[in-house]
Formats: sequence, C-alpha cells, structure tokens
Amino acid sequence: MADRTSKQLPTPRTALAPGSPFHPRLGDLAVDLAKDGTVGVVVALPSDSSASYQLRPPGGGVDWRARSDGTTLRPVPVPVTHVTPMRRDAAYDPRAQQAGLAVTVHYEDGGTCESLLVLTPAQVELFHTQLDRMIKARESAQDRKR
Repeated sequence: MADRTSKQLPTPRTALAPGSPFHPRLGDLAVDLAKDGTVGVVVALPSDSSASYQLRPPGGGVDWRARSDGTTLRPVPVPVTHVTPMRRDAAYDPRAQQAGLAVTVHYEDGGTCESLLVLTPAQVELFHTQLDRMIKARESAQDRKR
C-alpha cells in the first residue's frame, strides 16, 4: 500500500457519515463543528486525566476542547499538488470499454497514495492525440538544438 498521511480525507469506502466520530491523532488538523467549523491542530488526546481533545489554531492562539467521542470533529483535506503515472502497463478492458492507468497522487504535505485513472475510449483517443502532439513538439525542439 502507498504512503498515506493521517491528515488526508478518508477514502470513499471509509467516508464519515454525519454524526460519525473522527478520532484524530496528535498533530492532525481537524475541523470542529461545535466551533462553527474552526480548524485546529490536535495538541492533546482524551486520556485518563483529560476527557476531551485539546485543539489549537494552526498559527497559535487560544486552545479549546472538543468532545472525546469525536462526533464534532472532521478531518481537514490536504490539497493534491499533482498526479504522476506509475511505471506500470496501462490496461484496456474491452468488456467495460475502459482503460486503466495506475497513478500516484501527491499531496501538499508530502504524502502520496496510489490510485487508478479510468478512461473511456473517447478520453483515450483524446490523450493519444495530445501526447502525440507533445512528442512531435519535443522532437522538433530537439532537432532545432542540433
């Protein structure tokens, strides 16, 4: 499995339903619904000595507490910076009429995860045309340098 940071959104199969608890770890960013969607860094976890999460604004400021059951907390998504193809063969499924290309998704915090880019035949044709143009432009530029 690819590297994954705890700050990323849950995958669709583990997405949080309304009212579901989110149990962040120390250092995670969390949105606190009980504080009008305020984002905070988790600086203390519920324990025997503390019955709640303690959060602090990312730039510093006054700490606050959130319920220990995690029902008011939600994960903060980490933006995607780019996606790169993996060094694996693309596959075409004629029955589904779809192509699949393994890709790596790169996140702003340095985390990555593997995913699959699924393309229809029309999208495959479009990418083929665009890639063909890019290859010809690159070859032309290389010829001019010689």
